[in-house]
Amino acid sequence: PRRSPIEFAMPTYPPETTTMNQTPHLHLHADAIYPFDARAIAKRFRHAAIFGALDALHPGETMRFVNDHDPLPLLDQLAMRYGEAVSIEYRQRDPGAIVIDFVKR
Repeated sequence: PRRSPIEFAMPTYPPETTTMNQTPHLHLHADAIYPFDARAIAKRFRHAAIFGALDALHPGETMRFVNDHDPLPLLDQLAMRYGEAVSIEYRQRDPGAIVIDFVKR
């Protein structure tokens, strides 16, 4: 069955890479997708957290961003801060359900 982009945002890891029910943040594959659910972060910290997450990505990695609204001001800030170093691709753009892939180049 086909998974929605929001369901796809949650990665799965082989059992040998997890311990004590914790999922490690391993950079094992250059094309890895890391979920970032902005809905769970207080609004006053949200943009700083997003910038920090993007700064932590290695080239080729993706941050799959999930939000409840279209973050147009954020996208303008990202374009100014990162330029061509980060690509932006909407995976889902429905009212109340936004999923965007940010790919570090």
